[in-house]
Amino acid sequence: MNSYSRRLLACAALAVVTLSAAACTSDKPATSSASAGSGSAEPAGSAAAKDAGTGDQSKFFVQADYDAQMAMRKAQADGPADKPWEQTIDAQLVDTGKYKKSGPYNLCFSNAAVNNPWRQVGLKNMQAEVALHKEIAKFTALDAEGKDDKQISDIAELQGKGCDVLIVSPNTTATLTPAVAGACPKVPVIVFDRGVQTDCPVTFIKPIGGYAFGAEAAEFLVDKVPAGGKILALRILPGVDVLETRWSAAKVAFDKSDLDVVGVEFTDGDAAKTKSVVSDYIQRFGKIDGVWMDAGATAVAAVEAFEDAGQPVPPINGEDQQDFLKKWSDSKLTAIAPTYPTYQWRTPIIAALKILKGEQVPKVWNLPQPTITQDNLTTYLKPGMPPLHYAMCGCENLPGYPEKWGGTS
Repeated sequence: MNSYSRRLLACAALAVVTLSAAACTSDKPATSSASAGSGSAEPAGSAAAKDAGTGDQSKFFVQADYDAQMAMRKAQADGPADKPWEQTIDAQLVDTGKYKKSGPYNLCFSNAAVNNPWRQVGLKNMQAEVALHKEIAKFTALDAEGKDDKQISDIAELQGKGCDVLIVSPNTTATLTPAVAGACPKVPVIVFDRGVQTDCPVTFIKPIGGYAFGAEAAEFLVDKVPAGGKILALRILPGVDVLETRWSAAKVAFDKSDLDVVGVEFTDGDAAKTKSVVSDYIQRFGKIDGVWMDAGATAVAAVEAFEDAGQPVPPINGEDQQDFLKKWSDSKLTAIAPTYPTYQWRTPIIAALKILKGEQVPKVWNLPQPTITQDNLTTYLKPGMPPLHYAMCGCENLPGYPEKWGGTS
């Protein structure tokens, strides 16, 4: 049995809190957030120690979706140049005339969770966007706390609150699909951040996606690490669609390269565990030449493992969290930061108002997904913002910035 199969079995066995067994085995991908809750399919150090290399391709991998995202990385977005949360890529517009109605409006939001900094920044963005629009008389948001059963109940509860639009960020893909499908005939539904396996929502809002993120980071390592270099891949947990597609795209790039992937490890997104895994690999192999990560929240911990070992930090990818960007700048790392922008949390509110005014919206609303490089790093370093703030918030022009986001003027 290969390492990926073992992870799927373990995921099914531990299908609690953050994941369901259905999400682990789904053959159809959908986009989810860069963040995922705690919980791991198996202890770090087990699978990769037994099976070096990239293993089998994920069941979430769909060639057509991969090809589409690779093309979108090079595409020009349409929309206001200074408002990427309003831009679209490859938009196929749908008519919303049947939903047109007069305000004031009651918007409802079923949120997967507010259990990590990415989601906390995003929710602040959404609430601030709501405050910009006087035609929104009421905004009701329910937090599913990372629990599928609670979110199913939340969606049912919101349907009884006179919502003019229901916005959903699903906790998991397959398990939340029936609840979303059941709501669609009763209220216009917007899905964003993470996807579901039905096309009944009026629009599905997302950045380009996981394949684009994973490829960007892997291609950077292929370019920066000499042939034969040892790569350690760090993942949060299996079964979350966007994380699976990030690794799927990285696997494609690594398999075409001359690099040696010596380990693929799950860290639960925990900083201490991340540092421990990296330290173990440094001791085991003597040298690690590059680190790939499917999410950057613990990138600083990975960097510190090399520093603690007295070794130079190899090429690495993180994300647009301020602590990593500052570490990158201060320590002059060789790094890159693909992003899954939190500005996407503004877009569902904008889309909801368009729908209620009978204006066309994209069926799949693909947002730009910028990458932070050495050339533009200083642009995204935000003095006065907390370490866990995400630079791609698109929140600088919103009321209450920076204080409401934990920053200082």
